[in-house]
Amino acid sequence: MRPEVQAFVTDGPLPDRDAGEDEIDRRVRQLEAITRPVTAEEAGALVGCFGPDDCYGVAWTLLHLIETGPNPALTDRPAPNANEWHHTLWRRAANAWLVADETTA
Repeated sequence: MRPEVQAFVTDGPLPDRDAGEDEIDRRVRQLEAITRPVTAEEAGALVGCFGPDDCYGVAWTLLHLIETGPNPALTDRPAPNANEWHHTLWRRAANAWLVADETTA
């Protein structure tokens, strides 16, 4: 795993909307330092970095980065209580016919 991806993953999930501007800006800079595409391993690690909300749109940047990987990052339907971003990744992969899903078949 590349060092810039490892640094982002090590810092954990994105903060919520109550985080300070400096913290959010720092995480944005970390994401911007990751060149695309990511590897399957990196995409899998990045999936664990979604926070409780969209972090002023930063979560969408993370989602798009994950989707640059070679395969869908999630190969199993997320549990009902999973993070909403995991459900979004799954729905987008299912809608693109990248994963089998009974609701899109």
